[in-house]
Amino acid sequence: MALRSLLAALVAASVAVPMAGAAQASAVPAPAPAAGTPLVASPAALAARYAASREALRTAGTVADDHGARARATALRSMAAPDRQFLFFDGRDGGRSAEVFGDLATADRIAVLVPGSDTSVDQYRRLWNGASALHQELGPRSAVVAWLGYRTPAMVSLAALTAGRATDAAPLLRRFVGEVAAARPDARISVLGHSYGSVVCALAAPDLPVADIVLYGSPGTGLTSAAALRTRATVWAGRAAADGISRVPHVRVRLPFVTLGFGTDPVSREFGARVFAAGDGGHSDYLRPGSAALRAIARIVSGGQDA
Repeated sequence: MALRSLLAALVAASVAVPMAGAAQASAVPAPAPAAGTPLVASPAALAARYAASREALRTAGTVADDHGARARATALRSMAAPDRQFLFFDGRDGGRSAEVFGDLATADRIAVLVPGSDTSVDQYRRLWNGASALHQELGPRSAVVAWLGYRTPAMVSLAALTAGRATDAAPLLRRFVGEVAAARPDARISVLGHSYGSVVCALAAPDLPVADIVLYGSPGTGLTSAAALRTRATVWAGRAAADGISRVPHVRVRLPFVTLGFGTDPVSREFGARVFAAGDGGHSDYLRPGSAALRAIARIVSGGQDA
């Protein structure tokens, strides 16, 4: 039955992919960003990084406007507001960015959010809302980084059923978190992967310099167990009661040119992660203000062991 369900999802994705292609965010052009500088977590250095990213956002917005992509241009102008803090921005291929909530120079708890499917510059608000809510829940001396550092798959697509995008993203996440850890060696750092983002976090896990890896709303990781992540970090997993991801079959099907599915359920005893109570919300509700999942994730980031 699980195999039949997965193959049905594959058929649905095969139909949906050509329909979605016409509106791909990657079709909107953008200039190449200037060469980045090493991350230094001093107020002056961070201010310079934020200013450079703000300029890149404005330039990309102008190009999008000239291309007739009005919605993209509007989104970019909003992201370039004086109170926004981007460590980097690259508008090409749908957009890549890392936005900071809080003061990275003084934070002793840092959470790096890795989003899942259907997240891009054009669908950025949900990621912004979640990062903002987590920062508010964590309180003073915390920072949250919304890391949109890879091209996420469409929710209904072949790419969302395979680890290909996550395999490409994992070394990028590892490099970014390594830079944050080098800049803030005394801070407690956690990476949080939602949905397909949990696959990215799991594949990036070896040698990731973090205290916790939190997988929530996960379809699986492509690995058989928490031990298979090969990390010294504590691996956590949570799934809300009304999250439809629970209906995804936890199998892996090897076909001649691709492997479909992500295997063992991360909240199962077999996987061996520490399971936290995620409440009764849906797939997009984990970082909703006031939710049980948000409170639990904030406790984990803060070093609590009772989430």
